Amino acid sequence: MNRDQWLRRFLWASAAFNMGGVGLFAFSGSALSQMFDLPAEVPPLYRALTVLFMLLFGGAYAWAAAAPRIERPLVVFGAIGKLAAFAVVAGLWATSAITTRTLGMVSGDLVFAALFFWALAGARTDARAAPALS
Repeated sequence: MNRDQWLRRFLWASAAFNMGGVGLFAFSGSALSQMFDLPAEVPPLYRALTVLFMLLFGGAYAWAAAAPRIERPLVVFGAIGKLAAFAVVAGLWATSAITTRTLGMVSGDLVFAALFFWALAGARTDARAAPALS
């Protein structure tokens, strides 16, 4: 299997990961969310915006995975977003604002960012000749 095929699988898996996160953040009072030490009571605006952006990114990963050609800039943007999400949560963890369980929950974003970058590194590098992955 080549890196393009791996990337497509990583994108599908990342879309599913995001949808799982949507469930956890949308229903933060649920028993499953509590297992990750998410706060049960969250202002509706914060909850709605968090869920919205997780849905948007998850939908973008699914769209990219299903497209005949995977657009490299979209995958780079997604990798940066996942890396940034993990960095924010790691920073909160470093200041004891969240627990290790919560950090563990978001560690999947770090893994997916690394996988996206790995797949992109092995893909065609001449953006002028091939601006998107086939």
